[in-house]
Amino acid sequence: MAENEKDTAASTSEAAEKIKPATTFDIRKIYLRDASVESPRSPGIFLSSSDSPEISIDASIKAQKLDQEDYYDVCLGLTVTSKVQKETAFLVEVHQAGVFHIVGIPREDMPLALEIACPNVLLPFAREAISDLVGKAGFPQLLLSPINFEALYQQKKQQKLEAAEELAKDGATPNGEQTH
Repeated sequence: MAENEKDTAASTSEAAEKIKPATTFDIRKIYLRDASVESPRSPGIFLSSSDSPEISIDASIKAQKLDQEDYYDVCLGLTVTSKVQKETAFLVEVHQAGVFHIVGIPREDMPLALEIACPNVLLPFAREAISDLVGKAGFPQLLLSPINFEALYQQKKQQKLEAAEELAKDGATPNGEQTH
């Protein structure tokens, strides 16, 4: 009977070792790392024509592994520029960041979590900060449309692939060394 208990305990510990850790995606902290607003033509811009502004948006994503195991800091940078008759009405820059605890995602899939899932969590906070800053600068409320981070990720991946293919045609390796 004691032998059966030992066999059961041994098989239970072997099974526990084979079990992969559960996938965890936790938001530990959302914070505004940096924000700025510029309105170089104020107050004159408020008195100029009522033409519709041209809005351009630039987005960037930076992710880094933190010292604590399975923790990542992800920062979504958004720059919104509004121009009226080719003059800058305002420029708003927001760096919305978050600390994420991510466990159990295979290494090859980690870029999907860091460049798609995390920015999707951060975007509503960044949109709110931008809208508030634009309003405080004296302009009408600005509601940013959703951003398709998956499409941006695929585009970035395709550009890297094309760059690597171009280097291969030229006889260079991705790190710039010549192959002969």
